[in-house]
Amino acid sequence: MAQIIEYKCPCCGGIIEFDSDTQKMKCPYCETTFDPSALMEMDEALNQQKPDDIEWETPQTAFSEAETENMGVYTCHSCGGEIIADANTGATHCPFCGNPVVLTSRFSGALKPDYVIPFKLNKEDAKAALKKHMSGKKLLPRLFSKESHLDEIKGLYVPFWLYGADVDAQFNFHATRTRMWRHGNREYTETTHFRLERSGGLSFDNVPVDGSTKMDDAMMESIEPFDMSAAVPFQTAYLSGYYADKYDVDASASIGRANERIKNSTTEAFSSTTSGYATVVPEGSSIQVHNGKATYAMYPVWLLTTNYRGKTYQFAMNGQTGKLVGDMPVDKSLYWKWYAIYAAICSAISWLLLYFFFLR
Repeated sequence: MAQIIEYKCPCCGGIIEFDSDTQKMKCPYCETTFDPSALMEMDEALNQQKPDDIEWETPQTAFSEAETENMGVYTCHSCGGEIIADANTGATHCPFCGNPVVLTSRFSGALKPDYVIPFKLNKEDAKAALKKHMSGKKLLPRLFSKESHLDEIKGLYVPFWLYGADVDAQFNFHATRTRMWRHGNREYTETTHFRLERSGGLSFDNVPVDGSTKMDDAMMESIEPFDMSAAVPFQTAYLSGYYADKYDVDASASIGRANERIKNSTTEAFSSTTSGYATVVPEGSSIQVHNGKATYAMYPVWLLTTNYRGKTYQFAMNGQTGKLVGDMPVDKSLYWKWYAIYAAICSAISWLLLYFFFLR
């Protein structure tokens, strides 16, 4: 089958053709010319470029019967969340949606984590951080700042898949430099175009992807980073007094997000080597991952979920570093109260100014 090859102009994107007069490739739109040998070198580079090659080794270790003897699963009838806890845990509300939960069965059928980062900050630390986060929020409903409400914060071990790999990558960039000058009454602009080629290797360790659909991915990424130097081999004893979310996205299903994070980080790293140009646009890339391996870890998170007027609000705090994120509602009655006060003050000031400058 015949193959049609089109060369696009790197300056304007138009299709370039061979110009018999100049014996060069020429763009009929912006009239930029190219040496055919340069395009041949580009073809050879593209033909030699390898496609993305990414493979991962995923965890296989399961819990033993002895390890799960005193562990059970709390199932939330409202959101379907499954939370692992020891036999002595007396919590009565789902940390995801705030509704009551019921212990339904013994814990089984899940892989055993390789590592766990123990909680470094306790419940009082989490409550203090929440109070500070909420302080000064005049329009926050009083429910959120009540002491009894803050007591509902839960310590939760969140399942994370950690990906590590060696990466070889090749990138092509289209870059420009611009020079401007004036001659007489005219201004001139000269734009020079460059093709940049970059290649090299990177190593990634412990790229995290949370393994729970009940945890908001953006929220979990917002409370990163977690310090893996504090991680220890997993033991069920670390779950005592806390919840542990049971993963519902396995390592294989999480690979897509891991690849995306690794590709984005690789692109940023290679793009940082292209300084000194007015513009730099990636045109093509090839990423090969070697020695890809996923491990399973539990990360400590303090979680507070509140249902307010039909909507769920959630706060999450890194149980190791104290980094906290969360969204907060606005009490409309307080909003209109403060709006009325503000309007009254503005009106009074306006009348005073009117009196002193015009009516006196």
